[in-house]
Amino acid sequence: MNSFSIHNCKAVLPHGVLEDAVVRVEDGVVAGISQGESAGRGVDAGGTWLLPGFVDMHSDAIEKAIEPRPGARFPTEIGVRELDRCLAAWGVTTIYHSLSFAEMEQGLRSNAFAASLIDQIVELAPRLRVDTRIHARFEVTDLEAVPHLERLLDQGRIELLSFMDHSPGQGQYRDEDAYRAYYGKVYGLTTEKLDQILDRKRRAIEEGVIGAVEAMAAICRSRGVAMASHDDDSPRKIEWCVSHGVSMSEFPVDLDTARHARDAGLVSCLGAPNLVRGGSQAGNMSVRTAIEAGLGDVLCSDYLPQSLLHAVFLLPSWGVMPIEKAVAMASSAPAKALGIADRVGSIREGLSADLILVADRHGLPDIVRTWSRGREVYRSC
Repeated sequence: MNSFSIHNCKAVLPHGVLEDAVVRVEDGVVAGISQGESAGRGVDAGGTWLLPGFVDMHSDAIEKAIEPRPGARFPTEIGVRELDRCLAAWGVTTIYHSLSFAEMEQGLRSNAFAASLIDQIVELAPRLRVDTRIHARFEVTDLEAVPHLERLLDQGRIELLSFMDHSPGQGQYRDEDAYRAYYGKVYGLTTEKLDQILDRKRRAIEEGVIGAVEAMAAICRSRGVAMASHDDDSPRKIEWCVSHGVSMSEFPVDLDTARHARDAGLVSCLGAPNLVRGGSQAGNMSVRTAIEAGLGDVLCSDYLPQSLLHAVFLLPSWGVMPIEKAVAMASSAPAKALGIADRVGSIREGLSADLILVADRHGLPDIVRTWSRGREVYRSC
């Protein structure tokens, strides 16, 4: 049913909420927005919220979908398809699966497997419910990742590339003990394995990480691929981003760095799980504190896609911002940052009918129906 109308809803539009709204869909795009009675075949929203589908620019949930426990790997197609089904139920209509190139950290992050996984996801994408894209994460101390990334960029399979450095002593892990505690617990790595990884990182830094990163940034610029930097921790890092054409700062670790990112014109991407939980699991900047300070542009799901919906409704309930601005952080803002706002991210005439109906269920937001390009991809019981 690609031509229909949704009426009796509270439509969250770019500049406010339209009560008793009628949104008309034709051939998969929004064809009209009005108020009052609906003419023709329609969906009675029953007074619930109508939001644009979420655009999730950073989600590594795909890793857990394929390998829910270290070493317990499921067939890729099963993991991708089942996560796709869940994404529709969580209101994510455009997903950037974040695949890490970080040899030795864990199986899915090895270069060959990550590259193969991207190939498989791209092949599956036309048959999935939601718009599925690739965000490649380049661990800058992994120089052997470069040829894999170059091949995928040449084939147009990567639409966002982020630079990350998980070496202890900076970024997310301020000391080696924190690094060892996290990777040892989460990925089941032995002390010997961790020693090997850290030694490899040290040697890579000595062998020329800077040159490889600059070369990769140049390739992205030449192909018009959006770039982000991960876990920025200093004004110097922000300056590097600006000088290399990086336009997004993911998860700045403190308020000072987030301010520098804003002042430099970078888009700051913050994690919805941090907001919903009330803080960072690594002891870094609180997303709520950042937003209350006027910092942060985009919300992403990081590792938990269902957190986006709850983050969007928590912000207005706290009086931090009106609902249209909270919704924009998970829809139009990431779409604009990624260069796809002319197609998705807002309820506007001419844009894709990526829409979600949200009801209040016992004080929590609950997605009732989801449409992707005008096609219903989820309906609750």
